[in-house]
Amino acid sequence: MMSRSYTNLFELASGEAPLPSSGFGRHMGKKLSRVATVPGVLSELDDEGFSSDAPSSVSQDRMILVGNQLPLRVHKTHSGSWTFSWDEDSLLLQLKDGLNEDVEIIYIGCLREEIDPKDQDDVAQHLLENFKCVPAFIPPELFSKFYHGFCKQHLWPLFHYMLPLSPDLGGRFDRSLWQAYVSVNKIFADKVMEVISPDDDFVWVHDYHLMVLPTFLRKRFNRVKLGFFLHSPFPSSEIYRTLPVRDELLRALLNSDLIGFHTFDYARHFLSCCSRMLGLSYQSKRGYIGLEYYGRTVSIKILPVGIHLKQLRNVLDLPETESKVAELRDRFHGRTVLLGVDDMDIFKGISLKLLAFENLLTHHPEKRGKVVLVQIANPARGRGRDVLEVQSETHTTRERINRKFGRPGYEPVILIDIPLQFYERIAYYVISECCLVTAVRDGMNLIPYEYIISRQGNDKLDETLGANPSIPKKSMLVVSEFIGCSPSLSGAIRVNPWNIDAVAEAMDMALIIAEPEKQMRHEKHYRYVSTHDVAYWARSFWQDLERSCRDHVRRRCWGIGFGLGFRVVALDPNFRKLSVEHIVSAYKRTKKRAILLDYDGTITVQNSISTNPSPEVSGMLNSLCKDPKNIVFIVSGKDRATLTEWFSSCDNLGVAAEHGYFLRENKEAEWETCIAVPDFYWKQIADPVMKLYTETTDGSTIEMKESGLVWNYQYADPDFGSCQAKELLDHLESVLANEPVTVKSGQNIVEVKPQGINKGLVVDRLLTTMKEKGMLPDFVLCIGDDRSDEDMFEAITRAVAGPALSPVAEIFACTVGRKPSKARYFLEDTTEILRMLQGLAAASENCMLKNVTKGFQKVVME
Repeated sequence: MMSRSYTNLFELASGEAPLPSSGFGRHMGKKLSRVATVPGVLSELDDEGFSSDAPSSVSQDRMILVGNQLPLRVHKTHSGSWTFSWDEDSLLLQLKDGLNEDVEIIYIGCLREEIDPKDQDDVAQHLLENFKCVPAFIPPELFSKFYHGFCKQHLWPLFHYMLPLSPDLGGRFDRSLWQAYVSVNKIFADKVMEVISPDDDFVWVHDYHLMVLPTFLRKRFNRVKLGFFLHSPFPSSEIYRTLPVRDELLRALLNSDLIGFHTFDYARHFLSCCSRMLGLSYQSKRGYIGLEYYGRTVSIKILPVGIHLKQLRNVLDLPETESKVAELRDRFHGRTVLLGVDDMDIFKGISLKLLAFENLLTHHPEKRGKVVLVQIANPARGRGRDVLEVQSETHTTRERINRKFGRPGYEPVILIDIPLQFYERIAYYVISECCLVTAVRDGMNLIPYEYIISRQGNDKLDETLGANPSIPKKSMLVVSEFIGCSPSLSGAIRVNPWNIDAVAEAMDMALIIAEPEKQMRHEKHYRYVSTHDVAYWARSFWQDLERSCRDHVRRRCWGIGFGLGFRVVALDPNFRKLSVEHIVSAYKRTKKRAILLDYDGTITVQNSISTNPSPEVSGMLNSLCKDPKNIVFIVSGKDRATLTEWFSSCDNLGVAAEHGYFLRENKEAEWETCIAVPDFYWKQIADPVMKLYTETTDGSTIEMKESGLVWNYQYADPDFGSCQAKELLDHLESVLANEPVTVKSGQNIVEVKPQGINKGLVVDRLLTTMKEKGMLPDFVLCIGDDRSDEDMFEAITRAVAGPALSPVAEIFACTVGRKPSKARYFLEDTTEILRMLQGLAAASENCMLKNVTKGFQKVVME
């Protein structure tokens, strides 16, 4: 439930009592965002384009950890008052060990118990002052729709590869549950806004419950330093794309600066979804994976979480653990224990494990009476008919196995479905020869890690078990290949849990494998688990989050889009709109000018029906070309025959075709090639591949150029065309891997061309030619609108420090539209580009008219 009566926690905490010395006081006197205080009424956020607060002078780092639940245990006394204590099992609490001691931590989340509205203010104040916790009070009905509805009925099954093929399997998509999910995320956002200092604090959001929270935070604070970690699997694109709100969730996650996953597979699936559904591509540089998203680099982190070593070792040292180990040692004396520890839900594969054990006893009768499977079944986190079905099937299977193979004094399967104390579970780890984790799908699963540390034990437990401390410890693991921890446990026996025969064989192998082999595998696992604990994981994520946010301060940010489609465009601070008056003034005072213009999307509208230049464009180009101070080039991806026809009326216009492969200085000059290409045999490889995709993609065409091949899907279905383009790109890169060509994607195209061909060649060639003629340019104008034009901007940037330009040259590299670019300037659209060029043409005409007038006057005077 939401708090009723206060606008922010600082007003509450500073009531009559002095503000605690926890660091909150640094916000006093600052303007804090207003938030909703009435259940069901959500505030609107400001839509200011820039971060609202001035940088703080406080140097201490602060981390705001946001999760579905606060790391607290809640108990109501007989008198009706509430007591709170830290939940030592909570990951949010454990990860603080990986942060620097001087990092202040604020926790935001829900409480496990419903707090009466009249008590919420007092509880919030108490938690803030004593635990640095900010509770999000969610109305019960809203929370039920959010958690038991959208999270557990839609996201959780889908992320575990369960499609709602019928109403019984998770249920159909319910828009009201989605709206509840968004509303709860909005409440969490309001809570973050109450305490955040946006220019100083880091925010770390956890798990699928809060996937749209990054959008609300980024909308309010464009430069917020924000990380997100997904603790569940991320499904393949074929599964994820069935979600009706797929784009909204992807775009929300991309409003983070760093997104973390347990395994490469989960990250790969996320990147594939971004590529197929949003058309985004990723790059890997120096070991870091990043997605370019409107000028922001969204980093991808791949690192499985670890266990809390200190806590587990403390439990191993408890007298209660030692006593329980002694009890279990006597109980299972003379028998080998196989152990399973799982939640009672449909994805943990408990029934499959029992069937595999039944198979083991059937085919290996010598193990009857000697091997016991202890299955600890923790209470399910969800609820519903599927949980009841799992419980029923598990009990039925256990009873059948025990009737079939049991005898007096021997119970093959021991099912423990009551909650155990942590030390009791640890004791079972200690006495078990092998741990079986055979979930059909699980995000991470730390059970194998706990088992390995428990098997390492300590001196007291060695004495209790009668083990020789000098003998190396041993352990065996049988793990499903579908759980997140599987890749990190290279010594485990990996199985497909659906293959019951294979799991049974793995159980047998784990039992009969040689002792030195068990010791070696245990040592390998122990070395990894003991060095990659939860502190290591948190420290690594924190460091990468700092790195990802390092250049926030120097970026200029604009917020665009509405609702959950909101995103931030981040641009270089020197990037600004080109002033027509400024460039015309520079144009008038310079003597040797180089002008390079892209065609499609720059001086003509992209994808327009009529692609040939209008009379106005041709006239404007002729005016510029007639000025003897100018050298003007059209630089296009079109073929030279088309460009020759289009610009036949422009005698002095230089033309570069096919992205600079062909070049002609004027109408009378011969076409030249900027780079030597000995052979185009690779076309015979690329052409059949392109034809295959053309046949299967309605509306796509192949453009045959002299220097390359272009697959165009401008008139295809946008989603399918983009998807096919990505597949074609991968296919061509594969078959042409050893050929001297470049495969690139552009706006509605995939192009194959010889290596080294790009528009930057035209810039280099033009500046070199002008230098050889003794004409060092003192004015350079270059305009383009897409990725291919970035090569021209880059070439001009390189030339600034070289001898090809005048030391006082005026440089104007300009892109079309406000977007990330290597250009320094932008103009909004083609109309503004033509208006600016008309201004330059008019300046040339006026100058030439003045020169003619002066010449005529001189002749008259003579």
